[in-house]
Amino acid sequence: MKLVVFGASGRIGTELVRQGVAAGHAITAVVREGSSLQVALPELRLVAARAGVTGGLVDVVTADVMNPQAIAPVLEGHDAVLSALGPRPSGSSTVLTDGAQSILQAMGESEVRRFLAVSVAGIHSTGDDPITKYVVKPILQRVLRESFADARRMEAVVGASELDWTIVCPARLTNGAAKGTVRSNTEGTVRGGFSMTRADVAAYLLGAIDNAAVFRKTVVIAN
Repeated sequence: MKLVVFGASGRIGTELVRQGVAAGHAITAVVREGSSLQVALPELRLVAARAGVTGGLVDVVTADVMNPQAIAPVLEGHDAVLSALGPRPSGSSTVLTDGAQSILQAMGESEVRRFLAVSVAGIHSTGDDPITKYVVKPILQRVLRESFADARRMEAVVGASELDWTIVCPARLTNGAAKGTVRSNTEGTVRGGFSMTRADVAAYLLGAIDNAAVFRKTVVIAN
């Protein structure tokens, strides 16, 4: 497939690019001014060669995700758009909400229908055990109130769209190799799911692109 990845210079974005190339996808990696991929293009070509694929390509584009007129031409001709934009850890932020609004507008102009966006599991509590729901989550809500508020607004914006969207909400993100096991829930949280490797998040996103069962669904995932 031909995929656009926003937030390609971040850690989940880097995994999306690396794994997407290894799977043979043609990736358009969008980075903001002053940023670059965290993985070198020669390394990506080596990844593709080792995987035995010939279609894995990367095109790096510098563009302002907050400008729908600037990114709409980038999206044309692609099969899906993936947003790995991350919330700011502290302070007031609207990056997720504003980014989603801009991407959705650009998708409407470029006639691309499939959109997958990364959110956070912490803003969801349906199905949590009592300690997590009444002790852990309230603490997180206070500490991360601005970024959580941004994630909630983003989910509302995406959820109101008529596109074929999927919101993916991973548990606490960790680094390291993919574990290869992902538990998911479209009706609430994953009981006992406290962490998720970024590599597994990327693998889930790529696997969900053509999974009609999660179209127009919010999915909480954890290892």
